[in-house]
Amino acid sequence: MARGLGSIAVLALAFTVALAADHSPLQDFCVADLNGQVMVNGFACKNPNMVQANDFYYSGLHMMGNTSNALGSSVTPVFVFHLPGLNTLGISLARLDFAPWGVIPPHTHPRATEILTVLEGQIQVGFVTSNPENRHISKTLNKGDVFVFPVNLVHYQRNIGNTYAVAVVALSSQNPGVIPIASAVFGSNPDISTDILAKAFQVSDDVISDMQLKF
Repeated sequence: MARGLGSIAVLALAFTVALAADHSPLQDFCVADLNGQVMVNGFACKNPNMVQANDFYYSGLHMMGNTSNALGSSVTPVFVFHLPGLNTLGISLARLDFAPWGVIPPHTHPRATEILTVLEGQIQVGFVTSNPENRHISKTLNKGDVFVFPVNLVHYQRNIGNTYAVAVVALSSQNPGVIPIASAVFGSNPDISTDILAKAFQVSDDVISDMQLKF
């Protein structure tokens, strides 16, 4: 009897793990119907008979992004919204452009692990592990180097050279999402209460109000 219960427990655990993983596609492809009215977790499939080569095609990653902003960086995403053929395939990518000393500030991707390849320049990267360790793991990368950011951990990238830098990232979701830490905290709509943030960051209400104005 004990052995039988043990087998049932193992099967239950395996079933739970299976439910926690992403499902594999059940067909060759499911090109996103971006104009569809059906609301699902992702996009409904376009009629396969209407699918064309352009549904699996995107052009433009050879073009440099506009880095003339306060951060000195630009992200050109290729998510399911830009390439409908990615629907249900669990992948996407983006081009990162950096002006000299430009930065992509701390952020997270709630639905994806990210892997970065440096194409030009020298880029400092890093991420922070979960509380309570909050360990900062960072490295300086050169052309041809690769670095991976585990899913949902806070991470950043910065050009540490006096020339422009370029990287390409791949992500394990068709729609990885992005949560910039500073703008999420200080630029939420409506605002998070000033006294809550003042206690959280151990600063005065005036400092928080000033930060909220910036975002």
